[in-house]
Amino acid sequence: MNFDEMTAKIAKGEGFIAALDQSGGSTPKALRGYGLSDDAWSGEHEMFAKIHEMRTRVITAPSFASGKVIGAILFERTMDSQVEGVSTATALKSRGIVPFIKVDQGLADEADGVQLMKPLDKLPALLEKSVANGMFGTKMRSVIKSANPAGIAAIVAQQFEDGNQIADAGLVPMLEPEYDITAADRAEGEQILLAEIMKGLDALPEGRKVMLKLSIPVEAGLYAPAIAHPNVLRVVALSGGFSTDEACEKLAQNPGMIASFSRGLLQDLRAGQSDAEFDETLSKAIDKICTASVAG
Repeated sequence: MNFDEMTAKIAKGEGFIAALDQSGGSTPKALRGYGLSDDAWSGEHEMFAKIHEMRTRVITAPSFASGKVIGAILFERTMDSQVEGVSTATALKSRGIVPFIKVDQGLADEADGVQLMKPLDKLPALLEKSVANGMFGTKMRSVIKSANPAGIAAIVAQQFEDGNQIADAGLVPMLEPEYDITAADRAEGEQILLAEIMKGLDALPEGRKVMLKLSIPVEAGLYAPAIAHPNVLRVVALSGGFSTDEACEKLAQNPGMIASFSRGLLQDLRAGQSDAEFDETLSKAIDKICTASVAG
């Protein structure tokens, strides 16, 4: 797939984006969920080798290439690795799946009810490498904890500022100002978030495309104005701690949003499953998430 073909796939594809971008801090938890205890590896190198084995098993499973997964978000080490003798991006594109790369470097301490991203000092080099690897887009996450207007404005401004740098490099940025689903004031805060997002979208240069990755809103359909904005390629939803069933039920109430789930996709996969059992389990999750994504 060339860039235009990948753009069309993401804009119009009936399916969802798989989040396979667990990094250092979340990798042990992901491996435990996969059925591997901490004594299954020794040191960071072996830990990342184990998570790449899991991701390779997902990517090469027959159900993953069913056409229902239209994109996949990778961690940098996964991008740098190979799947069946070719680069991970090439392996994905050969299966009709558009590759994205996680570019944030973690979260800063909470201030004004939000956690901004740490400064992206490695971003220029990572963007250059990502373009060379044939990636389509990026993803970067920050987190909103409460309905603080100043904090929400700052988090959205940071996302758009870094997003413009990414777009200038030739990649499509996926902006992810996640709203913590446990926050008591989430309904109020999401109204503030939408207003700030619309300001950021309206300020983009004509023709510039971005994506948004957002928590499934308390008010169904809240993000319809962002979905319809001419500068938005696609709006995707994170599962945010919901189970697969909960996330799919809530997502189906939001026409125009598609899933970008991690836990919701992978939660029932186990290292000890046979290849047939693994693919059957993955296929069921893919079907459920795809159905919710195209419900609208």
